[in-house]
Amino acid sequence: MRRLVDELCERYRKEIVDVACKLIELKAISPDYNGEGELDKAEYVESLLNEFEVNRYDAKDERAKGGVRPNIVAKVFEGEKMLWIVSHLDVVPEGDLTLWETNPFKAVVKGDRIYGRGAEDNNQAIVSSLFAGKVVKEILEKGFEPNIGFGLVFVSDEEAGSDYGIKYLLKKGIFDKNDLVVVSDAGNERGDEIEIAEKSILWLKFKVHGIQSHASTPKLNANRRAMEFLLELDKILHDKFDAKNEIFNPPYSTFEPTKREKNVENVNTIPGLDVSYMDCRILPDYDIEEVLNVVKEVKEKFVKRDGKPIDFEVLQANSSPPTPENSEVVERLRKAIKLMRNLNAKPVGIGGNTCASFFRQFGIHTAVWGTFLGNAHKPNEFCSIENIVKDAKVFAILPFI
Repeated sequence: MRRLVDELCERYRKEIVDVACKLIELKAISPDYNGEGELDKAEYVESLLNEFEVNRYDAKDERAKGGVRPNIVAKVFEGEKMLWIVSHLDVVPEGDLTLWETNPFKAVVKGDRIYGRGAEDNNQAIVSSLFAGKVVKEILEKGFEPNIGFGLVFVSDEEAGSDYGIKYLLKKGIFDKNDLVVVSDAGNERGDEIEIAEKSILWLKFKVHGIQSHASTPKLNANRRAMEFLLELDKILHDKFDAKNEIFNPPYSTFEPTKREKNVENVNTIPGLDVSYMDCRILPDYDIEEVLNVVKEVKEKFVKRDGKPIDFEVLQANSSPPTPENSEVVERLRKAIKLMRNLNAKPVGIGGNTCASFFRQFGIHTAVWGTFLGNAHKPNEFCSIENIVKDAKVFAILPFI
């Protein structure tokens, strides 16, 4: 079986490159980031799935082209229990164009690399899973019997919260709690890490009030007050939530002040309002509510001290249980990686957030895996053709392990 999978995947190498290049040219940016959505890209992907049982589930979104955010579910082989490979259609915006050496939405092939926005995140997974499905279909036609059903899922809206993507599909009851899921949206360069846990994510927005005045006669400077507040909050959070878990990198919770909104136009005016944001990635040892309680305590201390309000808003809060290390999906993936790549894969946790979190909340054992070079969201993003083919081989052998 190993040799058969290897040979069939290699036959698709040229087609794999062609499809990967085409996907880059089909912009799929969320309306949240001033894009038109994923419709064009979804229709192209759907056109490549003729040999499978395909259903499309369109989440309504009037902001997007066609008024929908499409999600594709393709069954390669029906089984009492299904194993799904999940990837996402949307990409992030290109960012600063001056940092790109090529047109971000025009694929460029240089040796083993394909350059363009979305090349690695997440077109690589779209292509590797799609061609794995084609290989599985060919193997079935040769008379081999899988021991589990096999399907592909291509979702929208992963980069902006998943409300129109995997959350939408889970609410519609597409998946069974006994299903197994592999989300191909994180991994390392060797392909020997299986993500089984994600830190909780908490995004906060703070509005710190002061008194606007001339800079020569300062009253309560909202800028300085915000810096003092954020620095004290940062220290207290790190001191209180200081547990370590070596499965994660970094092995501790992080609390990072990030974005800051523009305040006054001129240099000689003291701002009366500062709007800042914090990104928190919290180890599963702690509940998000514990963190929020500390934020409230520090906020109240500053309100009492200065007599001016500090408002805060939770922009995103998400947590999920880990997938057991000895679960079927992890063991099956380990065996496939060993068989096709001769690697001993180890379980890890990540600080990022993927579709896996929502499957785990639903009670479905989910592993995250792929061979990635770490180019997601960067200028001059690229993927490795060899990694696409290697990952396709692992996915294709999974239903026969």
